Amino acid sequence: MSPPRPVNTPWLLPYITVVDVDKAVKFYESAFKFNVVNLVPGEDGTSWHAEMKYKDQLLMCGKQGCYGSTTKSPLTSGVECPITLYLYCEDVDKFYKEALFKGALSLAEPENMFWGDRMCRLKDPENYIWSFATHVGKIV
Repeated sequence: MSPPRPVNTPWLLPYITVVDVDKAVKFYESAFKFNVVNLVPGEDGTSWHAEMKYKDQLLMCGKQGCYGSTTKSPLTSGVECPITLYLYCEDVDKFYKEALFKGALSLAEPENMFWGDRMCRLKDPENYIWSFATHVGKIV
């Protein structure tokens, strides 16, 4: 019997819909420090699916309208995605500055939060909202 999931695959795997997989992947690599694990070409010669790693986590993305999907990128739908992605990084202040330089949009500058994280909020070109944080310890 096969294991219930592939080896080294998280139990929860976010899958986002994007307008252009190749363009999105370039942004996530450059601005958010993801590494591409797999790109799957589609019938039109562009990538239809990507798997990317951030530290030990996986994120998948797919081109809207492919594989029979009706989901749309927030960029296309004009509706803010109700789910945000929260990731930890080594130095949120440095990460924030570099992400802005690479094309991310600032929604909130790095700030110490009551739960002990220093966190910023960024929007990517597909209009997904991301929170990046560094744990600094309980704020009193």
